[in-house]
Amino acid sequence: MKHIIIGDLHGRNVWQQIDIERYDIVVFLGDYVDSVDKTDEAILENLKEILELKHSNPEKVILLWGNHDVQYLHFPLYRCTNFRQEMQFELTSVFNENRSSFQMAYQKDNYLFTHAGLSNAWYNEFLSLPVLRKIKDDTDTIADLINKLEETAQRGLLYRIGADRGGHGNGGILWADILETSTDLLNGYHQVVGHTKVPRPKTISAINESITYIDVLSNQVYFHELDI
Repeated sequence: MKHIIIGDLHGRNVWQQIDIERYDIVVFLGDYVDSVDKTDEAILENLKEILELKHSNPEKVILLWGNHDVQYLHFPLYRCTNFRQEMQFELTSVFNENRSSFQMAYQKDNYLFTHAGLSNAWYNEFLSLPVLRKIKDDTDTIADLINKLEETAQRGLLYRIGADRGGHGNGGILWADILETSTDLLNGYHQVVGHTKVPRPKTISAINESITYIDVLSNQVYFHELDI
């Protein structure tokens, strides 16, 4: 299946350059809001247009959560930089009304897509959560389990800010830093993530695993293509 993956937009509408008819799956990696230079109106309009695309193509378009999005979804929890107080009520309403259109993770075979990525250290901690025994099915993928966990009150591990970002422990899938994920490649998986700004697309790889960082839209228009 031909995939195109779109990094952190922060209000940018460059995704509209994509001819989605050429692709089987379109993946947005989150962080739709909290621009440093876009107006409130432009941010909100862009988010609504992305949601219209999702509603028109529910199976083709995958919308992942970013750390800047969930601070409105779960307001006043999980705060991060560039929070726009004047937009809080409306963004919280939009995200909650469309919550079922978003997810934490998407997986195709051994390709895994999240906002910030997984390290082995974080993943091992994730697998030890007692709640997984209650929600896990035998056929669940990593992405399935992550998406299920977000629907529980035990979601905090997903939102954890790791030591490399000024928090503690291993960073979760919304906050993991490149220093964590690039030096502890998730065994057996190929990841594509945003979150950590890089000047150009960057891939770190080993024999059976890799991670590609594509948060580059502040420097260049780039969309990552994969045929999986």
